[in-house]
Amino acid sequence: MVVIAEIFLSAFFTVLLEKLASADLFDLSLPEGIYSRLHTWTSKLQLLEAVLSSAEEKQITEKPVNMWLQQLQDLAYDLDDLLDELATEALRRNLMMAQPTQASNSSMLKKLIPASCSTNFTPRAVKFYFNISSKIDKITERLQGLLEKKNELNLISELVGGTSSRRTRDERPPSTSLADEYSGFYGRGKDKQAILAQMCLGGESGSDRRFRVIPIVGMGGVGKTTLAQHIYNDEKVQDCFELRAWICVSDEFDELAITERIYKQISSESCEFKDLEKVQVKLREIISKKKFLLILDDVWNEKYGKWDVLSRPFQAGAPGSTVIVTTRNVSVASIMSSVPDYHLDQLGDEEICSILAHHARGWQNFDAHPDFKETGEAIAKKCKGLPLAAKSLGGLLRAKENQNEWKDVLDSKIWDLPTENNDILPALRLSYHHLPSHLKRLFAYCSLFPKDYEFDKHELVLLWTAEGFLRPSETHREMEDVGFRCFDELLSRSFFQPSKTGAESRFLMHDLMNDLARHVAGRVCFSLDDKAESNVQHRRDSLLKARHSSFIRHKYDGSQRFEAFSGVRKLRTFLPLPVFKTPTWQDFYLKNQVIYDLLPQLHLLRVLSLSGYNILQLPNAIGNLKHLRYLNVSRTQIEQLPESVSELYNLQTLLLRDCRRLTKLPANTGNLINLRHLDIAGTWELQEMPLGLCKMASLQTLPKMVLGKGLGLNELQGLSNLRGALSIIGLHNVMDAQDAREANLTCKQDLKELKMVWGSNDDDSRNKMIEKEVIELLKPSTNLRKLEVQHYRGMVFPSWLGDPSFSQLAHISLIDCKDCTSLPSLGHLPSLKKLQISGIQGVKTVGNELCGIGWPQVRDVFPSLETLEFVDMVSWEEWSTNLSEDDGNFRQVFPRLRKFIIAGCPNLINISLPRLPSIRVLEINN
Repeated sequence: MVVIAEIFLSAFFTVLLEKLASADLFDLSLPEGIYSRLHTWTSKLQLLEAVLSSAEEKQITEKPVNMWLQQLQDLAYDLDDLLDELATEALRRNLMMAQPTQASNSSMLKKLIPASCSTNFTPRAVKFYFNISSKIDKITERLQGLLEKKNELNLISELVGGTSSRRTRDERPPSTSLADEYSGFYGRGKDKQAILAQMCLGGESGSDRRFRVIPIVGMGGVGKTTLAQHIYNDEKVQDCFELRAWICVSDEFDELAITERIYKQISSESCEFKDLEKVQVKLREIISKKKFLLILDDVWNEKYGKWDVLSRPFQAGAPGSTVIVTTRNVSVASIMSSVPDYHLDQLGDEEICSILAHHARGWQNFDAHPDFKETGEAIAKKCKGLPLAAKSLGGLLRAKENQNEWKDVLDSKIWDLPTENNDILPALRLSYHHLPSHLKRLFAYCSLFPKDYEFDKHELVLLWTAEGFLRPSETHREMEDVGFRCFDELLSRSFFQPSKTGAESRFLMHDLMNDLARHVAGRVCFSLDDKAESNVQHRRDSLLKARHSSFIRHKYDGSQRFEAFSGVRKLRTFLPLPVFKTPTWQDFYLKNQVIYDLLPQLHLLRVLSLSGYNILQLPNAIGNLKHLRYLNVSRTQIEQLPESVSELYNLQTLLLRDCRRLTKLPANTGNLINLRHLDIAGTWELQEMPLGLCKMASLQTLPKMVLGKGLGLNELQGLSNLRGALSIIGLHNVMDAQDAREANLTCKQDLKELKMVWGSNDDDSRNKMIEKEVIELLKPSTNLRKLEVQHYRGMVFPSWLGDPSFSQLAHISLIDCKDCTSLPSLGHLPSLKKLQISGIQGVKTVGNELCGIGWPQVRDVFPSLETLEFVDMVSWEEWSTNLSEDDGNFRQVFPRLRKFIIAGCPNLINISLPRLPSIRVLEINN
């Protein structure tokens, strides 16, 4: 029996209905005939949306329903493409509005276009609307056909029949308190003892709380329930607690139903009341002053109010009473307990081998059975530490009598196993079924990643955004913030795992989760890997149905590898992997036939990456990919982009990181008004940037801004959404200090790192007074965390530098500011951890001014500073604090300084400093 891939459309329909109601359609001044047909789509989609819940439930067991959903999914994509085409045309027309156009006087045009707006239409517009009209007719016909088919399939409308149950036949069965005494308790002895220690058996904790909550958190199949069963049935536990109850929650967190079940187990009586308050009063009476143990297994509730209501009777229990909660969701644990959750990790290969051997043959391990040992241990590794996987595969192998049959299982993909004999898929599906619809789409997209692939959290959110999966919410208006919230939710539900390398932003999926992603994505996502079937026609058939594609980048990717893409037109994603970290670009080559012949045919692409390839240029035809939201050509040899890139009006992300030969950006880059991320870090040859950046009001990422004869500081005025790091290079080119005022850095609250760079110090013709005004007016937000100033030629630093209101500023570097005669007062910056001062040649003496005028103060001076470096201060002669420890106001200077370096200060002959109580590294050179 072949497992049918699930179709999830609820979130997609929400987006489509929003687009149909969008003002973009009105802005386009659509001909009446076209607009009226679009208007009918809304009501038709609403009728289809009403039966989605019923259809998504039935699709697993009813193939015709799954086929109907596949057709509906294809239609939804095509409809979305058409709406995007209309919105793009509206955007193009608004940008071109200032340019005069010559209207056609043809009778055909007059019939199609309202007279009030005919002057804005060109022959191009006529052709556009004829093409759109034809597409609308075809989609309308398909919509009507699907509406008629839904009646034949007896799909129930939520509006009529109410919401359908989310439980399907392959969901996780209810658990009981009975442990499997025959399977052994492999590898969980330490975990059990750790939980028992938290339960304080035989004694009472010092807590004032009447009961404690111990959450056990881990991914599906890791053995949370088994561990809880063994704790529940432990003899010491039974002796310690007067009352015990085991409740498998799983479904909706119904406070009344759960309270009734607890009452029934503890009292051995049926509950005669159907009122929550009365049931809770009865439960409270029974457990009053008694020590109880309650297991709540498989909890999904994330609403604190529901837990608060359920737990009220528990307050009557005796001290030491315990509630153990098993869940896959960290958020669930956090609302039920104030103590850290107990995270249950996967088992080692040895323990998994024991579980597999027991369920397959009743053996303790494979040591005494050499014929099966190698294959059995290899199969155990496939389980990736999940006891549930080992138990399931062991049950399958029980019917396999010889090692060849075991070898066949080893070489099979787990999703190819017969559904009725496979417990892994239903176990993982349970987690998937409990996901909101929008998260299902995000998770399925990750099927593009191969197994054991480390992906970057920030990059994945950019991809989700480009694909149109994210929508602003009331609490998170920026799509990226919505994306990070969704990512964290999937992480908390164990769909993702932190990287084994410990990198903060890197994550991966467990192999079984990767299998699940591929299963639920079905034909929508296609991975062109070496293990795929070699038949080109088979791949082409798969690609014709796919919307997203990925492939592992090879050293030499020729046109033959991409033959299957010939004739493919509906792809939205062309993604070589790895995306995030690649070896040097010289190692990877992509044939020009792919770049110049294949890619321009993929007109519907939203995501296009060529990062890491040794390519010299992009074709001008790249400008025809009007739907493109994400273009990544990082780490290539491209020297400049074609001007047509500035016609990609939908582009949100343009990544040019480490394009070390890039010399210029398109002249009309400012037309990319939807651009949110322009990453030009590492573009060493980029010496100037075009005018018009101020039009990109949505821009968040701009690692550097190169000022020149054209581009001025005032272009920053409209970029109020900038985040992260910004380097302003070429500040010596600013001729009018008021441009710095207009840059309005103070209001850029999300800017965390700022680097200010003037020109070479060799130019003595620079206006030092203007430079002093400029740096004064470039006062950043007090949210700044890192500041670097290079080659500044003013004689004093700005007054805002050192202001205690910069309470988050942790790192300051002042480099080659050779004309400054004194250092800024930095001693009262509460978070400053690292201070680097280099090449300030005008300073001869340093006194109390560095620590702060008027000090000592009540508080410490440089209270957080850990690293202090002075380098190449060639005129510096004396450093004295003139401080007496007998001063009654004195506390400490540099109380946390651990690393202190002075180098290249040949004239420094007198240093008088207080004690450095935390110093660990001291370097004095020259």
